[in-house]
This record gives sequence, structure tokens and C-alpha cells, in this order.
Amino acid sequence: MKTEIILTIAAYFIGSIPTGLLLAKAAGVDIRSSGSGNIGATNVYRTLGRGVGVLTLVGDCLKGLVPVLIARYYGMAELWIAAIGLAAFLGHVYNVFLGFKGGKGVATALGVFLGVSPLSVGAVLVIFVAVVWRWRYISLGSIAAAAAMPGFVAVTDHRPVIVIMTVIVSAFVIWKHKENINRLREGTENKFKA
Repeated sequence: MKTEIILTIAAYFIGSIPTGLLLAKAAGVDIRSSGSGNIGATNVYRTLGRGVGVLTLVGDCLKGLVPVLIARYYGMAELWIAAIGLAAFLGHVYNVFLGFKGGKGVATALGVFLGVSPLSVGAVLVIFVAVVWRWRYISLGSIAAAAAMPGFVAVTDHRPVIVIMTVIVSAFVIWKHKENINRLREGTENKFKA
């Protein structure tokens, strides 16, 4: 159990690495003072362009994926895999290095979900792409994907503890989009431009 506890703590700190903030600073920009002020891939993309945005997306995704893959490699119980995935996600959303403020967790959640249920991720990505293609809102696609994810995990995996973790992560993702939801209702949300 000692290894599981250490990896759970490590996963939180890995999740807390502020990928977007660090990449933006390397480009001479404080991303927290630019665009929406969010440190995630969408704001980095809009502020600094496709290349840095994609790097942020990949980095944030890996923060969720790598700890889960390590846990699976060591054959840890599902409960610990779920705890490690949740810890990595919470590290991004409630970042210890940024005064427990962070991003919305979409890319890090994607990494966690890739580690526990890749088949479900494939199905949910179709929903994300379809929503963004139709309405041009990244936030709406993210919300729709988060809402759909627990159902797909429940159907494809039948692992209660993983389903519960997925519900918690998805609920946090939707909650962190509350300002986007308000802007969507008001018609003031920024549309995605490729």
C-alpha cells in the first residue's frame, strides 16, 4: 500500500504541473492575463497559436495518462487506479503551485480516461468533434463529452469504482465550465476558429 499512496501523492503533483502557463511564459506571455485567463489548451491556442496550444493539450493529457498507466503497469487495484487518476485531475484543477487555482481539467481528464477506458474515449471524441463542428464551441463540446463519458464507461467497462471516478471527474469538468455555460446562454461565448 505504501507504493499506492506515494503514487497517488505524486499523481497530484504531476497534475499540478502548469503546462500552459510554463509554455506561455517561455514565449514571454503570462497566459493568466491573456484571453480568458485560463491556463488550458484552448486559451493558449487562441493566444499563442496552434503549435503551443497543441503542446499544452498533449502535456495536460499526459499528466492524467502517465500516472494511470504506471498504476496499471504495477497491477494496482482498481480503487487505487481510480484514486490516482482523480488525484492527477485534481492537481490540474486545484493546482498547489498556483494557489489551488487551475484549469478546467478537460485535457487531463482525457488522459485519465484514456488510461482507464480508451474505448469510451473513442466514442466520446466523436461526440466532442460533432458538437464542435456543428456549433463551433469548444466549451460546449467539452461539456457534452463530459456528460456522456460516465454512461459510456458504465456500458463498456462494468467496473463500479472506475464509473464512480468518471462521474466525479465529469461533474468537476462541467462545474468548471459554469461561466462558459452562462456565456453560451447569453450568446457571448467565443466560437472556435481553426
